[in-house]
Amino acid sequence: MRYAAPRGTQDILPEDAPRWQRLEGCFRDLCALYGYREIRTPVFEEMALFARAVGEETDIVAKEMYVFEDRGGRAMALRPEGTAPVVRAYVQHKLHGRPGAQKLYYIAPIFRYERPQAGRYRQHHQVGVEAIGAPGPDVDAEVIALGRHLLDALGIAGGRLEINSVGCPECRPVYRRALQDALRPILAELCEVCQVRFDRNPMRILDDKNERCRELTRDAPSILDHLCEACRAHFDGLQAHLKDLGLDYQVNPRIVRGLDYYTRTAFEIIHDALAAKDTVIGGGRYDGLVEQLGGPPTPGMGFGAGIERMLLIMEAQGAPPPAACDMVYIAAADEGSRKAALRALRELRGAGIAADMDYTARSLKTQMKEADRLGCRQVVILGEQELAAGMATVRDMATGEQRQVGLGDLARTLAGAGG
Repeated sequence: MRYAAPRGTQDILPEDAPRWQRLEGCFRDLCALYGYREIRTPVFEEMALFARAVGEETDIVAKEMYVFEDRGGRAMALRPEGTAPVVRAYVQHKLHGRPGAQKLYYIAPIFRYERPQAGRYRQHHQVGVEAIGAPGPDVDAEVIALGRHLLDALGIAGGRLEINSVGCPECRPVYRRALQDALRPILAELCEVCQVRFDRNPMRILDDKNERCRELTRDAPSILDHLCEACRAHFDGLQAHLKDLGLDYQVNPRIVRGLDYYTRTAFEIIHDALAAKDTVIGGGRYDGLVEQLGGPPTPGMGFGAGIERMLLIMEAQGAPPPAACDMVYIAAADEGSRKAALRALRELRGAGIAADMDYTARSLKTQMKEADRLGCRQVVILGEQELAAGMATVRDMATGEQRQVGLGDLARTLAGAGG
């Protein structure tokens, strides 16, 4: 019997891992700069959490969640998005009792049953931030700026920021009725998915990818013409802050996002390298979600960004590979040198220098090839002649230069050379 990774998943092999580590490290560093702290939530939660937070009629809950019954008969679901678990943890642990806004970030796998395609997997991975407790458009601008900063730091050129307001419980019902009134005469011409959305969530019709539907709804009323005074002031404030930060943007009234918890600000950063699936970062405000999950009325704002999608863009744009590793490779020329190699390993690692060696008794030539494949900058060669002289040969893999170093000075010499 042969086994393979489930359809829509992938294995991250050791040669691929440095790209992921570089991206995740860059994100962690940026979050520290912006004052965000890490939170980790379980991979699975009660299914009802997502049904309540995301919306029972959304595609995620209705079609895409991985749902199972545990041994206690409880309906559970693998995490299909990142915000609801963070807000659940915020409420459960009473983080609202702490002073000021809670600025949190996560790096997590996300599970959705949908057709696999480039940059989208049934298990994919996201980085995300949540700023919970700050009501103003200034924090919206900060969250957006962090997302833009992340792409810049990763060397991802291009991409456009599009923003919208999806209103609030006061003004959105008014717009919903106006939109339904405008679309009712053409309802029969829309695709089956849009027809279902007409009663459940008509705003989702506006961001449908079907070209025929987009053409039919081209003259649909804009939510920006139906915002209440408070939502209009918030959206104007967001634009003013983005301009102050020097961030270019476009207003796109068709951005509604796919989750029921969004209020007011919604945004996406679009990149053409992703073709039809062009959103690389998306998010918005969710001012009612904390209260909906049992906490006090608390505003919130955040985004999620697909790791696979960002790596796809970086590859398409020819991002340089990660730098050579700092690990020192110790090559033993013969069986008699292996004990000395093990002692050298212990010494180097004790000095905080990453080091490794071959454990399969391969030839010296093969060991050198392995060191080159691993990207090691320095190789310590130990053989009969070196040991007799109490020395080691240290080879610079970039230049091919070799020098003799006393075995007792090995750690100090390599530490001084930066590994």
